[in-house]
Amino acid sequence: MKNQLLIAGIFSLSFLSSSVIAKVTPEEAQKLGTSLTPMGAEMAGNAAGTIPAWTGGLNSKSGMKSEDSGRPNNPFADEKPKFVIDSSNLAQYKDNLSPGQLEMFKKYPNYKMPVYETKRTSAYPSDMYDIIKKNALNTELVAGGNGLSNFDTSIPFPIPATALEVIWNHITRYRGGSAERQLTAIPVQADGSFVEVKLNDQLVWPEFLATGREAEDDNVLFYYLQVITAPSRLTGTALLVHDTIDQVKEARRAWVYNSGQRRVRRAPNVAYDGPAAGTDGLRTTDNYDMYNGAPDRYEWKLIGKKEVYMPYNSYKLMDTSAKYGDIVQEGHLNPDFLRYELHRSWVLEATVKDDARHIYAKRVFYIDEDTWQASIIDHYDGRGDLWRVSEAHNIMFYDVDTPWMVAETLYDLNSGRYLVTGLSNEEPKFMTWGKKVDRRDFSSSALRRLGR
Repeated sequence: MKNQLLIAGIFSLSFLSSSVIAKVTPEEAQKLGTSLTPMGAEMAGNAAGTIPAWTGGLNSKSGMKSEDSGRPNNPFADEKPKFVIDSSNLAQYKDNLSPGQLEMFKKYPNYKMPVYETKRTSAYPSDMYDIIKKNALNTELVAGGNGLSNFDTSIPFPIPATALEVIWNHITRYRGGSAERQLTAIPVQADGSFVEVKLNDQLVWPEFLATGREAEDDNVLFYYLQVITAPSRLTGTALLVHDTIDQVKEARRAWVYNSGQRRVRRAPNVAYDGPAAGTDGLRTTDNYDMYNGAPDRYEWKLIGKKEVYMPYNSYKLMDTSAKYGDIVQEGHLNPDFLRYELHRSWVLEATVKDDARHIYAKRVFYIDEDTWQASIIDHYDGRGDLWRVSEAHNIMFYDVDTPWMVAETLYDLNSGRYLVTGLSNEEPKFMTWGKKVDRRDFSSSALRRLGR
């Protein structure tokens, strides 16, 4: 088929008929590390030879190191694009693009997409592979698919059979265990003007706390803390989140510190389509990290697999010789700093339930098979029209065996505005990995002290 939609053939009909029982047989789990990568992707390349086989990824065994700033050096700095997709040749490549990506070419006639040779760089720490295989044998969805049982750390369903299992892989994917970032969010107006919003954030899994996982962490997936440091009108605003594993049993816990009011308050609206601070109305809470939180407001459908051009190995976006004004342009990011590659993705469709509400009536996800990172998401409004398209600009933090992104973009096709989050080019430091913190640092009392 021209659109290269590949319905995954590795599942039995018994799995496809089940929406709750998700664990696989020992025989199926043995595919991890053989015909499938330890993360659950297809080990082999594609028939056309445009996607290579996975051979272990770009990992810490390579001996390469990041700069002291936490920015990995670009291992592909000397490479040139194989070709560039633009309005003149769009028809030739449209079958490997999402509808949202196609709309970007229609809205911006000079839009370009440089496509490079595909590199399957993704890798996890070796001990994580053992955990993932254990999850494949034991983890199950709780009733309704809104939580997990018998789950450990990351990737509950490396051999998924349903859309809910795939989206939970994205939600729980490995992000280094403990990471601290200094980054910038930039809401860009239709004329290209912008005011930077600077953030410090910290993400830690209970297993990576200084004291290790304890009973009070049993239903916590991760702890998250974000502090806005600029501009002055937002300085000191802070957000604390305890994201839960079984969200039927207990919803996300969230608190905010408002620097103007100088008090901490619970924030139940830090979920779903609640507005996100510092984004000029361009992002909902569950747009952050491409998609986060409880999946219970949507009906989920697994479409299959598709080969798509997605942002990948986007090391150029960390170039410290570039200023934000060089990267951020009117309408979209400067294509000279972007890199797209052809990769296989899981395609999911999420449609709002009849008894629920969300400003996005439908979302279509393209999730990278190697990392479980949602890499492209098309957002539709209540009329069924394309509204927004988001992309994750992925890289491999090879010295810490962690695939993540260096930026995520959310383009509003109606207003011509967009939001880019994660840039760090003008920041003295970007990433700090493995910092030991105490769970008390993620308490509401700590948030209050931080505000003062």
